Amino acid sequence: MDWWQIALIVLGALLLIVLIHDLTQTKHAILRVFPIIGHGRYFLIEVGPELRQYLVAQNREELPFNRSEREWIYRSAEKGNNYFGFGTDDQVYGIGYPIIKHATFTYDPHPFTGSKHDKAVSLPCAKVVGEPNGRAMPYRPSSIINVSAMSFGSLGKNAVSAINLGAKAAGAYHNTGEGGCSKYHRLGADVVWQIGTGYFGARDDKGQFNLDRVKRLVDDVPQIKMIEIKLSQGAKPGKGGVLPGSKVTAEIADARGVMVGQDCISPNGHSAFRNVDELLEFIERIAGATGRPVGIKSAIGHLDFWYELADKVKASGRGPDFITIDGKEGGTGAAPLAFADHVALPYRVAFPRVYRIFQDRGLDERITWIGSAKLGFGDRAIVAIALGADLVNVAREALLAIGCIQAQKCHTGNCPTGITTPKAWLQRGMVIDVGAERLKNYLESFRAEVDAMTHAAGYEHPGQFTPHDVEVSAGPGIFKSLYEIYGYDKKQFAPGKAPVLKMSDLTGSKALVR
Repeated sequence: MDWWQIALIVLGALLLIVLIHDLTQTKHAILRVFPIIGHGRYFLIEVGPELRQYLVAQNREELPFNRSEREWIYRSAEKGNNYFGFGTDDQVYGIGYPIIKHATFTYDPHPFTGSKHDKAVSLPCAKVVGEPNGRAMPYRPSSIINVSAMSFGSLGKNAVSAINLGAKAAGAYHNTGEGGCSKYHRLGADVVWQIGTGYFGARDDKGQFNLDRVKRLVDDVPQIKMIEIKLSQGAKPGKGGVLPGSKVTAEIADARGVMVGQDCISPNGHSAFRNVDELLEFIERIAGATGRPVGIKSAIGHLDFWYELADKVKASGRGPDFITIDGKEGGTGAAPLAFADHVALPYRVAFPRVYRIFQDRGLDERITWIGSAKLGFGDRAIVAIALGADLVNVAREALLAIGCIQAQKCHTGNCPTGITTPKAWLQRGMVIDVGAERLKNYLESFRAEVDAMTHAAGYEHPGQFTPHDVEVSAGPGIFKSLYEIYGYDKKQFAPGKAPVLKMSDLTGSKALVR
């Protein structure tokens, strides 16, 4: 019998087995009615995202990041040509579309030699975090663009390492996420240690908050410059989480202070405080024990908490050194669909509501404001800064920079680029040194773009942007400034009277004069 005859017999036998299975199974109606060929439907569903991403969708159609956005990040990360030709293909009259108003007489940082597109520009923060509250170790971030919270466990060790090394090279800080400050967060970048509801790295053997462990870790890791208390995040506020025991390796257990192989639970609320007074006391205890600036991160829903917080900060003279506002657009490795789609306000609604509460009480300058939620592009960063943000954090954009292809497999543990997976054979695809260099290039290109747009608007530092400098489409042919839409200005910069800010002003201990 020839080989091809044997092959046909084997193939026929396999098809017969599949036929019998399809006809007798009760889970899928399609397969019971259309055995064998019905599998084609499920195959097309499985590869549908890839088909749409590479063959069907137009440049501006995909979400959460369209092809043009991803290409800009990829080209920037590769030090390639990140310019685009033949004009915009975006919908400039679409509702919410922002326009940044340029100046007739631009700012030239090199008036005698001609402007230079300097990708190494640092753009330090215009505020010293913690200085108004008298913290022992106030901190001025060297970069207004930094890496947002992503935990070790949600990301693999190679990805965390690449991000930390890339942030170090770019002069940015790296937020640990709520999974603890692992050894992969300690490779040299400035670190913002996030403490969430599970108190990972800051908990006792019963899972309760332990201040002694906080102090011990901060003493052991001098790279920790700030501590962030996570109240909620944009993609799933008010929702706890579980890292299954099967994913809790020895390294993850060590970083989080939990047992190997046991489910790692993040409750949906804090046990160390349950009201505003207790939160303020919690902040002061940590700041007093560590000397570091301490802030909070939150998505925005009801505003009752924020009114009460602002009133008590005003009355007591104590409170968070920084506030990170996370918009609904924020990403996560896994979230229920209803939470991801419908819980929490989007950034451009959320930030102004909270900022204005504090501004009305004269507290906006005392606090450093951080924006987070899909802000990893020049125009979005400037809109955030014009509304009052002093710093911008980026997360998924950083992942795209180190190699993410937006496969949207984060929740499955099967990330094809080895970034959001615990599987060693997949993590092998994430080469640390290459990823670090790509992130450095992206952050530097991002800063350079913000810097260039700042100069085009006639300013030296992005902190000089105000709500008067950005207009937003409010309908066909109707554009309104952010000031007209939200009704507030940044007090320190009256319209048309923004002071000339010299970069030398940012090298001393004092913040920008308000």
